[in-house]
Amino acid sequence: MSSRRTVRAYPFDMHEISVSEQYQALQRDEPMSRVQMPFGEPAWLATKYADVKVVTTDQRFSRELAQGLDQPRMRRQQMGDGIMGMDPPDHSRLRRLVGKAFTARRLEQMREGVRDLVNRLLDDMVAHGDSADLVEDLARPLPVTVICDLLGVPREDHKIFSEWTQALVSDATAKGDVLDVYGDQLDDYVAGLVAQRREEPTDDLLGALVYARDAGDKLTENELISIAGAGLLTGGVETVSTALPSFVFTLLTHPELLARLRADPDLMPTAIEELLRYVPINTAAMFARYATEDVRFGDVVVRAGDPVLPALHAANRDPEVFADPERIDLARSPNPHLAFGHGPHHCIGAQLARLELQEALKAILARFPEMRFADGREGVKWEYGVIVRGPSLLRVTW
Repeated sequence: MSSRRTVRAYPFDMHEISVSEQYQALQRDEPMSRVQMPFGEPAWLATKYADVKVVTTDQRFSRELAQGLDQPRMRRQQMGDGIMGMDPPDHSRLRRLVGKAFTARRLEQMREGVRDLVNRLLDDMVAHGDSADLVEDLARPLPVTVICDLLGVPREDHKIFSEWTQALVSDATAKGDVLDVYGDQLDDYVAGLVAQRREEPTDDLLGALVYARDAGDKLTENELISIAGAGLLTGGVETVSTALPSFVFTLLTHPELLARLRADPDLMPTAIEELLRYVPINTAAMFARYATEDVRFGDVVVRAGDPVLPALHAANRDPEVFADPERIDLARSPNPHLAFGHGPHHCIGAQLARLELQEALKAILARFPEMRFADGREGVKWEYGVIVRGPSLLRVTW
C-alpha cells in the first residue's frame, strides 16, 4: 500500500509559530501518510490525536527496535538515543530512578528558588537599560541554572553547559560536522562529575544516580552518563529556553490575550497549558516508533518493521479533541495536549518545565506592564534547528 502513496518531503514549511496547513489536510484526508525526512528511511507520519496516542503507548510500537536502524531524522549522523531508545521494562527502571527527583513535593519546594532566580535575571536586565534580549538574558540562563543546580553542576560551568545544549539541538550539527565534538565533550564532563561523586558523595540528583549505580540498582555507567548528560541537561534546558520566548512572542502578537492575562493572573496555569498546546516547540515529529507487527489504522496497514513518526503538534490541533483548535483559549479546560509527549516516554521533567514557565511569564507580566517588541515583530530572529524551533533573538523594551 505504501508504494502507491505520495511520499512528501518532511518537515513541512515553517514560519514563526505557525503549524503548516499540510497537517490539517493530512488529518482530514490521509491521517497516516508517507514522509521522507532529510536523512534516514521513509516513514509513516501519524497526524491524528488518537493515532499518535496509539503509536506512543501501544506495545506494538517500539523505540528499542529503532536502535541500529536507519531512523528517519534531521541529522546525517545518528546520536545515541539513551533512555529514549529503550522500551519497558528497562526504560521503566531508569525512569523510576530519575523520577525520585521530580516528585510533586520536591518540585513545589523548588518553586520559591525558581521565582527568586527569575527575579534576579530580570533585575540584571533592568540594570543594563530599557531593553533586553529575552532569549539570551532570561530564557537560556533560567533552565540551565535550574537543571544544573538540580544535578549539582558547579556554577562556573553553567555557561559551557548552555553552549553544549544549544549546539546539540541547533542546525549547525545537522550534517554531523560538530556533533561528535560536543557530544563527547558533554559525556567526558559528566563522567568527570560522576568520578567526583564517587570520591565525595553528594545529595544532589547526580549523587543519587551514582549511588543507585554503585548500590546495584542495575544502572550501567553508560546509562548513568546518558541520563545525566543528553537526557536531563539537554532535555531539561531546551524545552524551556525555546518555549518561553515563543510564548512571549505569541502574547505580544495577540495583544488581547496579553491584556486578559494581565487582568487575571490566576489564569496563568491554564494559559501555560494552552500555549503549550498551541505553540509548536519541536521542529518536526521525531523519535520514530517501529511496528513490531502489522497494525491497521483505518485503510492503512503499517507493516511490521515500518517506522512511524508521531506528530505531536498536529495532534494538538486535532478538531476531534480540541474545539476550535486554531483559536488560543487561555481558559481551555480540560486540555489534554501532547506537547510533552505521551505514554512511557512522556517528558519526565514536564512538571519542572511548567513551574519555570509559570514563574517566568508571571514575573515578566508583573515587571513590564508596557512590554513590547524593541525592534518590531520583524526584528525577531528564528531558528529552526534539528530538534527545537523558536526565537534565537527576541528583544523587548519596557
